[in-house]
Amino acid sequence: MNQELESHFDEFDKEPIIRRQLLPWWIKTFCWIFMILTFCSICAVIANIFIPNINLSLYGFSSDTAFSGTGIFIITIMLLKGFAAYSLWFEKPNAISIGKMDAVCGVVICIVSMFVLPFTAKDGPFSLRIEILLLIPYYMRLNKIEYEWDNLESL
Repeated sequence: MNQELESHFDEFDKEPIIRRQLLPWWIKTFCWIFMILTFCSICAVIANIFIPNINLSLYGFSSDTAFSGTGIFIITIMLLKGFAAYSLWFEKPNAISIGKMDAVCGVVICIVSMFVLPFTAKDGPFSLRIEILLLIPYYMRLNKIEYEWDNLESL
């Protein structure tokens, strides 16, 4: 009887599992940066109702208003980045998948802005997007911790 009671209370004595500890410091830092920037982008959309010119820029794309095709594209990508950051910070079960999707989208958008935009815009200069140098290690790190992130409850 005593052993049975002890086994029932073992559940309460377990240390809480913190997935956030799997993330390196630089991903934790970028999580906060992108959560703040996502809040700012939402504020920019609201402010653009009252102020005609709001400068938005991300991955080489820029717009003077949130209510243009490019502006909506920038806001949408920023919301995806913010959602990925939120999911990672608050240890959501699907955070790794969302983060990997964010990284792949970011790399594709960087490649488009480096190789397509210069040829479609008049006098568009070629620009090397430094973001791609951070997105690749971000994807690789998420890929490395994915198994442990998904199976941490069973430990």
